[in-house]
Amino acid sequence: MKQLYIKQKVFSLSGKFTVKDQQENDVFYVEGSFMQIPKTFSILNTAREEVALITKKVFSFLPKFFVEVNGSEVVMIKKEFSFFKARYTIDAGGIEVQGNWWGMDFQVLQHGEVIGKVSKEWFTWGDSYKVQIINEDMDAIVIALVVAIDCVKADQAAASSASTV
Repeated sequence: MKQLYIKQKVFSLSGKFTVKDQQENDVFYVEGSFMQIPKTFSILNTAREEVALITKKVFSFLPKFFVEVNGSEVVMIKKEFSFFKARYTIDAGGIEVQGNWWGMDFQVLQHGEVIGKVSKEWFTWGDSYKVQIINEDMDAIVIALVVAIDCVKADQAAASSASTV
């Protein structure tokens, strides 16, 4: 089992942050596009090779986020039409999320078997998450899913604040 930590910088406009292991070594680099359409996040390994890409679909009635790992689309997160409370669905072949993914406290399962666990770290400056990878072959997918869910949350927060102005 591998334990990783995602800590985002609060005032980072470019959306760059790292995923670290327990010894504070960089394991993945996350780089967001700044002022670019479509909005993307690239997840790079320590050799700076892209292992995952998260893209927000721009010309869509409701927001959709696509997650590609090693060149194949594995997850789509889409907003459902709702009048009162924002609802999202996660569509992934054989991969599901159980728990409170809006509160960043959930498990990632593949074909019913837990491959990762995510929990929000409290009392930190910026968003910080502890990610336990049970199946280490799935580390890029789990990290990409966590970053994608965080993107969905940030997008919803931005839309909510824009509608209250």
